[in-house]
Amino acid sequence: MADGKAVTAGRSPLLPIFLIVLVDVLGLTIILPLLPFYAEHFGASATVVGLLISSYACCQLIAGPILGRMSDHMGRKPLLIVSQLGTLIGFLILAFAGSLWMVFLSRIIDGLTAGNLSLAQAYIADVTTPENRAKSFGVIGIAFGIGFLIGPAISGFLAQYGLVYPIFAAAFLSASSIVCTATLLPKSEPHMLEGDSGPGGRRLSILEWKSYAEYFARPKLGRLLWQFFFFAFSFALFTSGFALYAQRRYTFNGHPFGAKEVGYVLAWVGFLGLILQGGLIGRLVKLLGERTLVWTGFAISATGYGLLAWTRTVGGLLGACTVNSCSGVLRPAVTSLITQQAGRREQGVVLGLTQSITSVSQIVGPVIAGSLIDRGQLAAWALATAGVAFFGMLVSLTRNTD
Repeated sequence: MADGKAVTAGRSPLLPIFLIVLVDVLGLTIILPLLPFYAEHFGASATVVGLLISSYACCQLIAGPILGRMSDHMGRKPLLIVSQLGTLIGFLILAFAGSLWMVFLSRIIDGLTAGNLSLAQAYIADVTTPENRAKSFGVIGIAFGIGFLIGPAISGFLAQYGLVYPIFAAAFLSASSIVCTATLLPKSEPHMLEGDSGPGGRRLSILEWKSYAEYFARPKLGRLLWQFFFFAFSFALFTSGFALYAQRRYTFNGHPFGAKEVGYVLAWVGFLGLILQGGLIGRLVKLLGERTLVWTGFAISATGYGLLAWTRTVGGLLGACTVNSCSGVLRPAVTSLITQQAGRREQGVVLGLTQSITSVSQIVGPVIAGSLIDRGQLAAWALATAGVAFFGMLVSLTRNTD
């Protein structure tokens, strides 16, 4: 095996990875505010929309570990291109869908090949030294921040001309990502130490329940994993239900919220999150410490979600979403604490475990959100989301009881 730095001399892999992840995230965030309205166009109820979103995450949970292990043997770049091709095919089927089953098919295909982020993370781990790895992973965070700002704004702007136009934009970006990967990304050999899980984040199989239980059973690490679950679950409830909640709760210029308005609101949240993660989070960690930052992040997040239960105006909505944006500190802070509790040889599998927790949350959360909204329980959806974040705060506050 190569030593993990088998890249073409003189070519830094981080810029291509940044571009690849950015383009992929843009495609994802263009679809995010649009998909519920697009599915409704084919007669889907809010409950069915929830199942549609869950189908993607379910396929991702099953296929993610398989793609990761294949990339350990075949290399990251070929599997990354396969994953991107699946996304492109999914977007094209979505754009030309003539019925609801084709919409489901598009998300299932995308989910079964959805390994872009985890493979990019594994690639970075392969070509960087341990002491530079955390800094290099910041490239993904920056790409996500920019993507969540620009993607929803593009979706909102194009949606006013027709729901299909944002999907074509996402497909174009997906095709561009394939070109970037094929032409700009240097080849690398994954470096797996004997008995190691791999620094990029090996995904546990959906059937490896004993492995899940082993890590959750450790007092300190288990509590942090539960905190990550409460963050991921509350975020899944919010993102999967927000579009249809806003459609039923708010109007703008006399019309109910649509993909345009939802896209612009999410772009505002993305803008605030980019500011937070781009410069403020480092100062907050130094000022408060990661543990304090986690429980305060949960508290602020619960407050922001809870406010959505009572807001009736666009101004109130923007205020609640502004508060929500402060929860952006949770993922990096909790993930950092998790990696500190895991041994060096466990870093990969624990990172993969957090990805699996995210997938499970994105399977269950949308079903609950869709069912509540379908029954007109808009306040219950907001309070349930806030309640999950509140439980995360309670768990984070038990840190001194060991």
